[in-house]
Amino acid sequence: MSFPSQPFADPAGYFTAYAAQLAHAAASVAPEAIAAAARLMTEAMKRDAHIYVCGNGGSAAIANHLVCDCVKSVQTDTVLRPRVHSLSSNVPFLTAIANDLAYADAFSYQLKSYGRKGDLLLTISSSGDSENIVRAVQTAHELSMDSIAFTGFAGGRSRELASVSLHVNADNYGVIEDVHQSLMHALAQYIRQAHMPAELVAARKF
Repeated sequence: MSFPSQPFADPAGYFTAYAAQLAHAAASVAPEAIAAAARLMTEAMKRDAHIYVCGNGGSAAIANHLVCDCVKSVQTDTVLRPRVHSLSSNVPFLTAIANDLAYADAFSYQLKSYGRKGDLLLTISSSGDSENIVRAVQTAHELSMDSIAFTGFAGGRSRELASVSLHVNADNYGVIEDVHQSLMHALAQYIRQAHMPAELVAARKF
């Protein structure tokens, strides 16, 4: 059943229902997929590979936030030096591609310019079926790059094409994006604490 399926008169009641949907959606993400995503990200960081991330709209904001959490937070108190770049952040380049070529190529064109074998792509898309996201995953595989797709709803083509799919079983954009944001935080924090001296974990703020 879609959420919301009926009007709510009370904002607190809506939030309570929303929070329940959020908890259910978070629990729907496959544990083995989370483990696989953490492994791919960790291995990429350890071999000094580049990690690229992209998304549209709210997912673009999550992509940009992921750069901050990985580059700034993961390297704090660790030996890791993540090289993470958002393909959603360079507005002049993004709009030039969209205007002169096609918005469907906005991410794949950048990936062809920057990506190399052994790098890693993360895509964030609630539908999993945005054409520019799908083309980015296809381009990653052409370049011998692994990919991690954050998806929701039915998952779309990127869910099927990606090396690892972090699929959120929900049909509300806010809920899906909240879980994607939480996954991003959890992955970055997990990788950080796994590479910190044990005695520092409780002493630091995450």
